[in-house]
Amino acid sequence: MNFFLLVIKNISHKPLNSFLCILLVALGVGIISLLSHAQIQISDTLSKTAQRTDIVVGAKGSPLQLILSAIFHVDSPTGNIPLKEAQKLSKNPLVEQTIPLSYGDNYGGYRIVGTEYSYLDLYEATIMKGELWSKAFDAVIGLEVAKQLNLKVGDSFASAHGLMEGGEAHDEHMYKVTGILNRSNSVVDRLILTSLESIWQAHDGHSDSESDSSKENEEDHHDHVQNEEHQSTHQAESQGHRHEEDKAITALLVSVRNPLGLMQIPRQINENTQMQAAFPIFEVNRLLKLSENAVQLIKLIAYLIITVAGISVFISLYNNLKDRKEEMALMRIYGAKRLQLGGILLLEALLLVLVGFICGLLISRIGLLFINFYLGSAFSSTRSTASLIIPQEVWLLLITIIIAIIAAIIPAFNAFNLNISKTLKNG
Repeated sequence: MNFFLLVIKNISHKPLNSFLCILLVALGVGIISLLSHAQIQISDTLSKTAQRTDIVVGAKGSPLQLILSAIFHVDSPTGNIPLKEAQKLSKNPLVEQTIPLSYGDNYGGYRIVGTEYSYLDLYEATIMKGELWSKAFDAVIGLEVAKQLNLKVGDSFASAHGLMEGGEAHDEHMYKVTGILNRSNSVVDRLILTSLESIWQAHDGHSDSESDSSKENEEDHHDHVQNEEHQSTHQAESQGHRHEEDKAITALLVSVRNPLGLMQIPRQINENTQMQAAFPIFEVNRLLKLSENAVQLIKLIAYLIITVAGISVFISLYNNLKDRKEEMALMRIYGAKRLQLGGILLLEALLLVLVGFICGLLISRIGLLFINFYLGSAFSSTRSTASLIIPQEVWLLLITIIIAIIAAIIPAFNAFNLNISKTLKNG
């Protein structure tokens, strides 16, 4: 216990040097630990989300962009596809289920997505308050949206054109919040969901109303009864029988019945239509592989920082040994053994790197909290590793201990071979 107190005293004797050693270790460990945890959580979340859908169909363009926009809602769509083409695909015997998505508007920076109830089932999302949409411009919002925008059931809002804040507002159509979803730890938490008809009417309302007005003016010469009958018929047709060829959606999520569908359907779409089919899990794996090189480079830099920390520990111990030779010689006279003197320096090095290692773990956990807060539930994993020690951190601990031992070998060897009489004589 006395030796441990002596080590603490030696470390505190030169606080700036000790702080620098601890800081370098903490930075290196913190960066590597944070990247390892982030890789696990993001990879876990992306893979699980991608596996919910077999194929995504959208306009021609980048397959990765299509997946990012239709599955994760973090990129712009590649364009629109005709609804009638999507309906043909849904009738394919190899297809088990299709879920249409239509978007292009936002409120407060959160995307408004027109879809069907099956989209909620895909992410196992359930209603916490209120009810699902039942007519055009009813909206169900994710829990993250409700909290950030302070929306409640019964509130109304106007959408804005575009996927980011600042677009032209559609003031002529007000959405009404009919329900709020429970947290599902999925992308749904950050979406505003409504019917497909809401999206179509929000963008076609002007043309429809102008068409209605012009037709009413043309029929003014008819008698009152005929005018009312024709006007009523026209309104019913414009609301219930829109031209199918004019309708479009942004993407179609497709689930197939068997592996044969995975092979045939994408090839048929890519070769015989103006649409493209992309595999979510393939594009996610490609994205993770592309990012892996950058992550490894950052980790390499962090390991270099830890190595520099080891050199700093060595320099600190070596200089301290020269300053404390007389003290150690006196300790030998009063009964301290050679191994104990070397052990003091080794313990000092280990204590410095272990304190740095613990500080590094704290840095990584704070970083994880920041990432989860900043990115929200779009990338937060249902299997959080923030409270766990992962295997990468165990290896990291062993590496830092080895570096500490290497840094202490030469100073400890010099202390072990300390010449008592010569040291006291020179002193």
